[in-house]
Amino acid sequence: MKYHCHIYRQTFRFKEPAGTSRGVYLEKKSYIVELTDDAGRRGLGECSPLPGLSCDALPDYEEILKDCCNLVCVTGRTDFDEMRPYPSMTFGLETAVRHLEAGSFRLFDTAFGRGEAGIPINGLVWMGRFDEMQRRLEEKLRQDFRCIKFKIGAIDFDDELRLLRHVRNRFTPEEVEIRVDANGAFTPEEALGKLEALHPFAIHSIEQPIRPTWRDDNAARPWDDMARICRESPVPVALDEELIGASRLQQKQELLDAVRPQYLVLKPSLHGGMQGVTEWVEEARKRNIGTWMTSALESNIGLNAVAHLAAKLYGDNITMPQGLGTGALFTENHPVPIELRGDRMWFVG
Repeated sequence: MKYHCHIYRQTFRFKEPAGTSRGVYLEKKSYIVELTDDAGRRGLGECSPLPGLSCDALPDYEEILKDCCNLVCVTGRTDFDEMRPYPSMTFGLETAVRHLEAGSFRLFDTAFGRGEAGIPINGLVWMGRFDEMQRRLEEKLRQDFRCIKFKIGAIDFDDELRLLRHVRNRFTPEEVEIRVDANGAFTPEEALGKLEALHPFAIHSIEQPIRPTWRDDNAARPWDDMARICRESPVPVALDEELIGASRLQQKQELLDAVRPQYLVLKPSLHGGMQGVTEWVEEARKRNIGTWMTSALESNIGLNAVAHLAAKLYGDNITMPQGLGTGALFTENHPVPIELRGDRMWFVG
């Protein structure tokens, strides 16, 4: 099957500043890929790199994306080794091909895709001033979220502990699960002390406590610190940014065997697209490592694809909350038939 491709850039603006330890997002730029075929079928995909984080957020991104599109248009395939270094492009093109072939935004035939089951999600509390984070927390609790994820590492650590204590004084771990995401904010030397301070609040997991070691060009044994923290931490550790750039199957196997984390947090736009994330899930299962999936600040086009992929990989009875609550962040978005009802995402197409 041969396709025709059109690429256009789009900027999505946040309703409120989205703060992480790496900085504050005010807007998000994406490339929307539209594929058509000679039969008049149409498919949309979103290529959504994160500047300063994505391994393919390159100065010549658009030119590389055009080359990848040309490759797909000529062959109709997206399973090319030469596309592995470009995960956000791969994910966008995979999504567009799947959308075209499925004939709708129902990308896979699952209970979620048939509208029979919703996917549980976490409520996300972005970094900000203490009063801002407390307001966002109360909003999520009013919406009956049973899993709350806090972005930590940017404000005073004692204030962050106060927020966690506030939740635990009101809800048991069985009533409200707490996750935290440091986005690499801690140093290797201080990380275990911070984790000891978090331990009394029955934290489900902490994402990326230290800076991803693949960014350290001088590291002789780049995973030693993360492996030590995963081994000694009283709080289960989930890898996120650490996985970026490990695009080959052997690299994934070596990383998991060396670090042995308790969880992986998988974003198709960062971790190899649909094919790459599927490999991560399969390798994690072999090692009894838990996984869940989150969006990477995509619009509804990418978010819908992440949700359908999660439903396909995790089955019809997903119990692990996924990170799919980002669709409501933007002032404008694409009209895709997904909606949030309480703490679950539903497909209503």
